[in-house]
This record gives sequence, C-alpha cells and structure tokens, in this order.
Amino acid sequence: MYLILVIAYIVVLLLIGRITSSGRNKGNASFFVGDRKSPWFVVAFGMIGASVSGISVVSVPGMVGNAGWSYLQTCMGFFFGYVAVAYILLPLYYKLNLVSIYEYLNQRYGIKSRQTGSIMFVVAKMVSSATKLYVVVIVLQQFVFKDYGIPFWGVAVGSVFVIWLYTRKAGMKTIVWTDFLQTFFLLAAVIIMCIEVYGLLDEPWNNVYGLLSDSGHTKVFFFDDWSSTRNFFKQFVSGIFIVVVMTGLDQDMMQKNLTCKNLAESRKNMLSYGMAFLPVNLVLLLLGSLILIYSAREGIALPQRPDEILPLFVASEMSALAGVCFVLGIIAATFSSADSALTSITTAISVDLLKIKCDDSVSSRKSRSYVYLSVCLVFALMVVIFGYTENNSIIDTIYTIVGYAYGPLLGLFTFGLCTKRMPKDALVPVVALASPLLCYVINILSLRFFEYRFGYELLLLNGFLTCIGLYLISIHRSSEKANCHLKKPKNICHEY
Repeated sequence: MYLILVIAYIVVLLLIGRITSSGRNKGNASFFVGDRKSPWFVVAFGMIGASVSGISVVSVPGMVGNAGWSYLQTCMGFFFGYVAVAYILLPLYYKLNLVSIYEYLNQRYGIKSRQTGSIMFVVAKMVSSATKLYVVVIVLQQFVFKDYGIPFWGVAVGSVFVIWLYTRKAGMKTIVWTDFLQTFFLLAAVIIMCIEVYGLLDEPWNNVYGLLSDSGHTKVFFFDDWSSTRNFFKQFVSGIFIVVVMTGLDQDMMQKNLTCKNLAESRKNMLSYGMAFLPVNLVLLLLGSLILIYSAREGIALPQRPDEILPLFVASEMSALAGVCFVLGIIAATFSSADSALTSITTAISVDLLKIKCDDSVSSRKSRSYVYLSVCLVFALMVVIFGYTENNSIIDTIYTIVGYAYGPLLGLFTFGLCTKRMPKDALVPVVALASPLLCYVINILSLRFFEYRFGYELLLLNGFLTCIGLYLISIHRSSEKANCHLKKPKNICHEY
C-alpha cells in the first residue's frame, strides 16, 4: 500500500512538472525566478511546507518531553523576523531586480564579497539539506522500501532523481506549484494524526484543554534561568534573527518570494506565511503532547532519542490510515524542502560564480542544466555518505557547523545597509572565515569558565564579530556609493 502511495504521489509531481515546463516555461527565467508571475497566495501557502521540513515533522513533536512547548517562544520571534524581511530586505531585492540576493554584496563591496556570500550559502544549504533528506530517507526506507529489498542508497538516489525529473526544466516555476500541493498534504497529515491520537485517548473533545494542562508538558514561557537555552528573551530575540538570516539572507527562501509579480504581492506572501508558522508548530507540539499522554496512560516505553518517538508510535500504536498520513507528510515535507534547495544552490552557482546569463538562449540553458545535474549528483552522494555514517554525533557536528555559516551573512548585509564604510573586498573572505572560528572559541571558553552555553544567540554574536571585522578593514566611502542599493543594476534577469 505504501509503495502504491509513493508511486502515485511521484506521478502527480511529474505531471505538475510537465505542465509548468510546457512551451517557453523552461528557460532560465522560469528556472530562476518563475518568470516573476507566481500568485502570492500560492507562494505563501507553499512556503509553509518549505519552512516545515521533514525533520521538523519528526523532531518538534519529539521535543515536548524535554522542552515542553518552549519552542513557541522562538516561533513568536519568527513573526517579527518576517516583518523585518518584508519591510527592509524585500524592497531592496525588488528595487535591484535581483535573481541572486548576493548580487547586492557585489554592488556594495565587490565581487569577492559576493562570491564569499554565495559560497557560504551553497556549502551550508548543501550540507543541511542533505542531512534533512538523510533523516527522512531512513524513515521511508523503513516504512516503505525495506520489504522490497531496496537499500538505503537506492532510496536516497531515487529521491534525488525524482526531484531532478520534475524540476529540471522549469525549476522555480514548477516548485511554486508542487510546494502548494505538498503543503496541503503535510498539514492534512499532521491534523489527521492529531485527531487519531486523541481518539485513542477516548476523551470528550471539550476536555482537550484540561487534559493538556494536567499533563505538565505544555509550559511555554521560561523566564527564570538566563543560562538556559530555553530562556524566553534568548529564544524570542534569536527567533527574530533566525528568520532574518535563514529566510531574508537565504537564497533558497528568498528565491520563491522573488517569483511574485511585484513587491506588494511578495510582501503579502511573506506576512501571510509568517503568521501561519506559529499555529502550524502549535499543532506539531500538540501531537507530541498527545503521544506522551497516551504513552504514559498505557505504560508504553518510548525511545530515549526524541526523533524516534513519532515514527515508533505511528508504527506500533496507530492505524494504517495514520501510517499513510505519516509517510505522505514526510514525503511532502522532504520534497518541498529539497527541491527548492537544489534549485537555489544551482541559481547561486550559476549566477554568482559562473555568471551564466538569465535568458532563454540555448547555451545559457545548457550550462544551467549541467550545473543542476552536477548539484543533484553531489547532493545524492552526500546523502548516501551520511547514511553510512554510524556516529550520530558527526551529524550533530555538521548541523553546528552549518549554523555558523549564516552569522557572516548577517554581518555582511547589516554592515552594508547600516554604514557608509567600504571594506577592502579582498579581505572580506578572511573576515567571513575568522568570525565563525572566533565564535567557536568564545563558546568553548564561555562554557568552561562561566558555565554559560550559547544557544541560538550564537548567531547574533557571529554577526556582530563579522561587523567588527568589516569595520577594521574598511575605509570611508561616499554616500552615493554606500547607497548603491538605490540604483538598478544592469544585466540582471528581469522584465520578462
């Protein structure tokens, strides 16, 4: 049954890819920016699924036992981060008609800065997205393909191949619509699983609030311990900057926004899905709480690792319908996250590093196609390598390293928008590498001598150190050059 479901889902994705890539909708303008014709509400709904990855579907319910609902503190900060992106960064990107947002760094500092920003994004996004796909491929292999003798590497390569098939021609033009479909399946799956778990509890619906309150798992706010990573102020402020960096300064997330027709529609898209993020994660936390309540009542032993709780519970306690919903939700979340990541990585490499033109010429399209195929091959190889890495701490270390990569991007954009100083372009890569390394040392020393462990706020420290480094290597520049974002650049893909 699961195999039939997977095949049917893939057929639907391929059909959407075929429709969106028909006619002239297969040039670089479609691949990079969707011809700038995407309806804002379609983009907004689809980006919910792109933001909630397969790892979130598995991890957020699993974190309830250790952290309660404290994750909502970060989600509250997320909304204000989306407001900042909508009113500060989006106007800049649309004024410049950018395809790659790192083109701004070229105009503000120079080509080395642009390449530095783009390379940091490519490395971070490639590793983080491959890790996310790795986690979900494990679930798919256990639930669907294990009985057919298909190994992990076969599922991993097959997943990337499917993504390549339905996105290879129209890229973002296709992804905008497949994300819309995948978000629908994701949200439906989570809601259905919540309803089924509550049904297992055999409680009246008007007793939901009392049941959750008595469980002790729903504490949201933590104000007492400043050294704790769950402290409200640390999580709330960090949530704001996480969105600014991992959405506003992330080519993957912003590329979808730039497919909207104009700034006004893109802003509506940003604010709409920003408001949706809190209730979506609330439902995921609700699912985790209900699982813990039922398990405690029935004496069910749950795994020690939080990420294993939901898969095990679905497999052992829930119905076949819930299993179908779980698999479908995981597939939807995975494909929604991975397809846009591969497309945005291709865009960054093509536009920033290889300077491939955003036009419909045969040579440009071929060059972009070769880059995309290469990115997919490397991506698949990384997922397979992760699959044969038995030490889970290595994966945790990879996530930590990826987190360090976004701090310099925060510093580069902040310094460029808030000052009129001109760093020496050739030294910018040095600062971008030195800041995360210094952050790492500070984190170790802080834990050793002050017993203070940095959490999400490490991102702010990283960005602050980058700004200091840029200040030290900068000289005064004229107001006209510092305000380069007020001018439209030439030879940028626009007006399609």
